[in-house]
Amino acid sequence: MKIENESHHDLDRYLESTELCDWRNPSVVETAERVTQGAGSPEEKALRVFHFVRDEVVFSISDPKSKASQTLKRRAGECGTKTNLQIALLRASGIPARFHASKCRSEALKGIIPDWLYTRMPAIVSHFWTEVHINGRWLASEGLFDKPLFEALLDLGLIERQKIPSIEWDGETSLILLKHFIVDDLGIMTSYDDVYCMLDKQRKEEGMPPRIVERLLGRFIYYMFKRRTDRIREA
Repeated sequence: MKIENESHHDLDRYLESTELCDWRNPSVVETAERVTQGAGSPEEKALRVFHFVRDEVVFSISDPKSKASQTLKRRAGECGTKTNLQIALLRASGIPARFHASKCRSEALKGIIPDWLYTRMPAIVSHFWTEVHINGRWLASEGLFDKPLFEALLDLGLIERQKIPSIEWDGETSLILLKHFIVDDLGIMTSYDDVYCMLDKQRKEEGMPPRIVERLLGRFIYYMFKRRTDRIREA
């Protein structure tokens, strides 16, 4: 992971509240304060936020245009929405955070999502994770899979330990869960608003259906996906 030195002025944009990264929302502020209460350092705060988002906000497909406060209320999300919430909680704690965007093989989700949905997915999909700035360094901190789901996926043989060795982050080194599946590094994005604009542009270029159609179908897809991951956790 590239180490970057940035001035305080440069870091200010990674502390901003935006329409989708709405960290000034009272529920986000209260959660950040509760989760980090008593933490003695930025590293400990970042670790507490990481574990909260990883395990208390379960992995599941949700409306991609969700504010951080909405994902917090729903307690479920995928790479984009979970990362957005993690960034919002970090910013609410005074810690600069940003998106790292990539393209990865959808093979990473095989067996995790319903087969009928997996077979209709493109071979390459967008993927995102959090980068947090502590001790003058940017570190990747990806909390995509909640611990119960990850352990169940391992037990069922749906993921391989050599491809995803661990979901534990130590606050000192970078953690990128789907590193094995990444085919293109798209670089840094300041906020989820930028991410959503990029995804919308891609949809138009790829001839995807309008968002209104996706949202009508979305509720059914979200339900089926949640049912699938809940069954995996219970296995």
